[in-house]
Amino acid sequence: MQELLLAVARGLVDDKDAVSVTVDEPCEDGTVVYHLQVAENDMGRVIGKQGRIAKAIRVVMRAAAVRKGEKVMVEID
Repeated sequence: MQELLLAVARGLVDDKDAVSVTVDEPCEDGTVVYHLQVAENDMGRVIGKQGRIAKAIRVVMRAAAVRKGEKVMVEID
């Protein structure tokens, strides 16, 4: 899951070395939170107009998680 998020984010940004993902421990309900960090200049590319790209990233991650029987949430920092 972490590799998927990294691959999607690196495809969107200019500074590919600044992309990193941290993973929190699962919550009580089993949800795993992924924190995506990108360079300040690339933040707009990852969020998109009105948050459309961010929503799409979250949809892709949720779809992949459902296939594995997991619950995920993506935070963009």
